[in-house]
Amino acid sequence: MDTLKLVEKFESQWDENHITSRAPGRMNIIGEHTDYNGGFVLPAAIDKEIVCILQANNTNTINAIASDLDEKESFTLEQITATNGWINYIKGVVAELIKKGVKVQGFNLVFGGDVPLGAGLSSSAALECALATGLNNLFGGKLSQREIALVGQAAEHNYAGVKCGIMDQFASTFGQKDHVIKIDCKHQETAHFPLNTQGFKWVLCNTGVSHSLASSEYNTRREQCEAGVAVLQKEMPKLEDLRGATLAQLKAHRSAMDPTIYKRCEFVINENERVLKACKHLENNELDALGALIYASHDGLQHDYEVSCKELDFLVDQTRDNDQVFGARMMGGGFGGCTINLVRTNAVDSFIEMQTEAYQKQFNRKLVCYTVVTGDGARVED
Repeated sequence: MDTLKLVEKFESQWDENHITSRAPGRMNIIGEHTDYNGGFVLPAAIDKEIVCILQANNTNTINAIASDLDEKESFTLEQITATNGWINYIKGVVAELIKKGVKVQGFNLVFGGDVPLGAGLSSSAALECALATGLNNLFGGKLSQREIALVGQAAEHNYAGVKCGIMDQFASTFGQKDHVIKIDCKHQETAHFPLNTQGFKWVLCNTGVSHSLASSEYNTRREQCEAGVAVLQKEMPKLEDLRGATLAQLKAHRSAMDPTIYKRCEFVINENERVLKACKHLENNELDALGALIYASHDGLQHDYEVSCKELDFLVDQTRDNDQVFGARMMGGGFGGCTINLVRTNAVDSFIEMQTEAYQKQFNRKLVCYTVVTGDGARVED
């Protein structure tokens, strides 16, 4: 990310007295749609970030410039109401920080980054966590990393209207280079696992398909899982979420559930188990076994959770007989965005060429691929 250009844009509007905060996007190795069900996820921060240039302006007005869009918006601390567009993320973070006791005053902001929008890499969480980290520093807040992440999640809920779990914001805040993060979403606990990248690379293939259904269908999936829990609770009153249910218990109640509700719940329970197995395979550097889990995750997302699309399925299917690819699946909320692919290092160039040509031929659309490495979490630069 070219921070210098953001600084130049900021100083063309205001002055040199500013701070810089940044937070990464994330890839998710496995564990999709489990976070809002109290389950486990296994993401990693990546080396693509959103950067915020900030200064207090001694007024009650927030002036924000989205550099990549070349758009400017302003609002006052007395007018923090949800509207439309990217400004909602700024409003949401400000409002939630104030709720947490941070004495936010007026400020000037320029932000931008190289986290691709709509690619399932959590550009919104990166913005939320970069801004919350910067404002916490700028206005003398005492919030912990955990509280910063929860501010971002609350902004997403209350201002963007997406009832997301904690994965995106926790990954963006707690990320560590050369590590993945196992997140226990029920207890909001994190554990870092070293990621041995010798001999392979993570390649993300962006379908270019927008998430036009993602927000509404995301909320629908959440409601469907809650409906499944409600059925189970009739005989298991202490059950709080699908994290606490076994596959055997779910099967015992199958006749009482709508078939679609059953499929959604079955996927979540199986996906949680895949995350736990993936951690062991990573510790033992068992890439073939990890890859098999990644493929199984996609199959479940495609057929049971039904959040994939033809473009994502095509890209995954293209890899299944390629012995240079350990595993591939759709990543993120679904209905577009990226596939994540675990590819032998010496085959990355040929893999990208193969996928690009096949995608162009099938859909007459350009495929953009990113080779990503792990990065550090949200921070204020010295």
